[in-house]
Amino acid sequence: VTGIILAGSADFKSDLLQSDIFDPRLYKQVIKTVDVSYGMDPGFNQAIELSAESLTNVKLVQEKKLLQRYFDEISQDTGKYCFMVQDTLQALEMSAVETIIVWENLLVSRIVLKNPTSGEEKILHLTPEQEKNESLFKDPATGVTLEVLDKVTLVEWLANTYKEFGANIEFVTDRSQEGSQFCKGFGGIGGILRWKVDFTEMEMLAEMDAALQLSDDANTTKNFDEFDEGFM
Repeated sequence: VTGIILAGSADFKSDLLQSDIFDPRLYKQVIKTVDVSYGMDPGFNQAIELSAESLTNVKLVQEKKLLQRYFDEISQDTGKYCFMVQDTLQALEMSAVETIIVWENLLVSRIVLKNPTSGEEKILHLTPEQEKNESLFKDPATGVTLEVLDKVTLVEWLANTYKEFGANIEFVTDRSQEGSQFCKGFGGIGGILRWKVDFTEMEMLAEMDAALQLSDDANTTKNFDEFDEGFM
């Protein structure tokens, strides 16, 4: 329990707070008492409205603690952190992410595209500005326009799928100093990892694999050409 709101009519809430039946351990967790005019759900909703500012402050305190822990991982160079879309999703697929941290207003869409000719599908993560680039929606080899099979905000996709990767998720704002730094300097998305991940090394290995694949393709084409010349 990080905060308690006591709501009620007349003096009942105050009497409860001062009574012996109220656990002393909870006393310091009480952040506000409010007067409500209704009972049941209407009274509950009114209590939330009257406590909105206090509840926001509690959320900001939690946000600051979370982001400070994240920044500590970075400053100590533990390697148990990630940021930006590509590295965060890569770590997520490895089940390496303990807690995903996402700016609640992150403007990135997850778009699934399909080549109508080959049937090949691919996934892009684009900002609204990047979506204006029509070349991203065409096959680079043939120029054919790719079909959009699905488009959803990355925030929504993460909210629906994070459990599949064994991770927790925390949404943050840019209203605190730490939140603003996270959104502006780290792309508004990142994570605290369970173990150290070397993203630079992984990127180098991926580039080497791609280079080897190109070399193999070139050798295959050359062998076919030589075979054709010999056959003729």
